[in-house]
Amino acid sequence: MKKIEIFVKKIFLKIFLLISKKNTLSEKPVINSGSMILFIRLNRIGDALVTTPLLHQVKKNIGCKIYVLADKKNYFIFEHCPDVDATIIHEKGLRGIQKLNSFIKKNKVKVIADLHDDVSVTVSILISISNCKYKFGIKKENQKIYTHTVERLKSDTHHIIERTLEFAKLFGFQPNYENAKVSYQIKESSLNFAQSQLIKYKEKFLLGINITAGSDARFWGVENFKSLIELLSSYDLNYIVFTTENKSEVALQITDKKFIYPASNDFDTFAAGISKMDMLFTPDTSVIHIASLFKIPVFGLYVKYKTEDMIWSPYKTDFEFVVTQRATLEDISFNQVKEKFIPFLEKHIYEKRNSGL
Repeated sequence: MKKIEIFVKKIFLKIFLLISKKNTLSEKPVINSGSMILFIRLNRIGDALVTTPLLHQVKKNIGCKIYVLADKKNYFIFEHCPDVDATIIHEKGLRGIQKLNSFIKKNKVKVIADLHDDVSVTVSILISISNCKYKFGIKKENQKIYTHTVERLKSDTHHIIERTLEFAKLFGFQPNYENAKVSYQIKESSLNFAQSQLIKYKEKFLLGINITAGSDARFWGVENFKSLIELLSSYDLNYIVFTTENKSEVALQITDKKFIYPASNDFDTFAAGISKMDMLFTPDTSVIHIASLFKIPVFGLYVKYKTEDMIWSPYKTDFEFVVTQRATLEDISFNQVKEKFIPFLEKHIYEKRNSGL
């Protein structure tokens, strides 16, 4: 059914682009502190987090109003981003289109920017019918709907954060890779909760082991995680297992209850716990980007199936990983992980011990 839906959308997009008029403008966009800008970033939590460095640099360099049209699965990320003035949750259908156009008119939005790396039928329609002077996007199949475009950096050599930062050029300044970082503000109440749960473990090096991911395909398996924890018993450290509510029973199979961070589907509570770690072991998931915000070293397990794209690693953070070309993590053996993980772990234990922290 999913394949049929994708096929129909592709056909619809081709027809839509065929009848759409070309919007390209030769004039240079005029954007200042009084401008109202609407960014569109739907999909998942990770997709939202990797766009926040751009939002921060736009706010810092221009000082304009920033609005974001987000998905119901990721809107709360933007609500925790200090650079965003308002977040709108996308609604499907005609009602959603009407609400968005009403918002654009009421707030006098001057720029609408499609931050998606690929072509979205939904976003293409929203951009086309929006009444904004400037329409920004990446050069791709639907580029005729934009007034101004930016080149798509090669995905096999450039991190997703760098590819998104290319939009800075449309706003009149050069992207700053050196100081780019995720912008997410954890609530003080969440930080206090994490502190109360973890304070008894902080006298030693504290390793976070996240067993959850966006799909079951990226679950490494109970026996592998149990072997990892058994291996850790020979080191002078503490560990905490992170899980969501739907994986709490699995976490209990892996380790004793006292070593599990309270299971929660609240992302802020989860992120607060991650922020207290000295290192994170995790499958590819959104918390990798939270770790990068706090410069927490990460050991990651990645699926790179039928793609040449660079993996979404933590940006400018010490990082080691094991990757599979298969569709799941099943063929990543414990010994493969052990071979790369142990030197990485020992390096950071040594560094913390010698830093006096």
